[in-house]
Amino acid sequence: MVGMVNSSPLISVEELARRIGESDLRIVDVRWVLGRPGAGRLAYDAGHLPGAIHVDLDTQLADLSVANAGRHPLPRPAALEGTLSRAGIGDDSLVVAYDDVGGWVAARLWWMLERLRHRAVRVLDGGIGAWTAAELPLHTDTTNYPEGRLRLADAWSGTVDRDDVLDRLSRAVILDARGGPRYRGETEPIDPVAGHIPTAVNAPTDGNLGPDGRFLPADQLRVRLQGLGAASVQGLGAAPAPEGAASAPEGGVIVSCGSGVSALHNALAMRIAGLPDPLLYVGSWSDWSTAGYPVATGPEPGDPPVRA
Repeated sequence: MVGMVNSSPLISVEELARRIGESDLRIVDVRWVLGRPGAGRLAYDAGHLPGAIHVDLDTQLADLSVANAGRHPLPRPAALEGTLSRAGIGDDSLVVAYDDVGGWVAARLWWMLERLRHRAVRVLDGGIGAWTAAELPLHTDTTNYPEGRLRLADAWSGTVDRDDVLDRLSRAVILDARGGPRYRGETEPIDPVAGHIPTAVNAPTDGNLGPDGRFLPADQLRVRLQGLGAASVQGLGAAPAPEGAASAPEGGVIVSCGSGVSALHNALAMRIAGLPDPLLYVGSWSDWSTAGYPVATGPEPGDPPVRA
């Protein structure tokens, strides 16, 4: 597997531009639009980074046949392994994922490969917007790579389901990555109930980014995330917490969103900040809101429900 001296999960447009043409580089366009199936592929066809392949969130980074698990259940690891190997990704590939929404779709692929033990994976900081702002070229041709030899782990780790979350409500910090209006229950464009999981703290993804659409520096992310409660949580094979970090509740940090995708922007931000990796509630609000479980509305996290 390709190694990189820099341990950051991000790669800059400048470094990626220098690496274009390397035989083991695989750039993955994961652009996607909610409610518009195929829109990401159309965007790819209209112009993408040189040598990039396209991978679809709905059909390749999720298994929509899984019932009662939210809108974007994780695929079986073997299925993802097959998808990516057929696209030309192998054990020796450096995978760079990018999107056009600040990195939260790209973070999904980063997290998936990390969890399945492919460590040479990065997110393009600033996405395609940063690439074009640097006046770097886009291509419209489709690149076909030979099938890769990829061996991923055979099981997901670092996830929780809705019953796990319910059990941890009084002991965990839950970061909800959705925008404020959805978190507060003022609007709900897709799921059946408006609001948020009781005790969840609103942590919108755009708070991780600067005005240029790139991630904030690590120290600024650390301040933001620790202020939201994402402090030192031991275990999960993550980077050590910074010196002086406060301890989080024993239930750990759980990232959530609408369907388990943008939540991983906060997981990525935690990695950049040097905080331990959180748990992912895969089904997120799309799962919780169908279960008849307690719901909170308004700007405050709310209290955990009284357990019988």
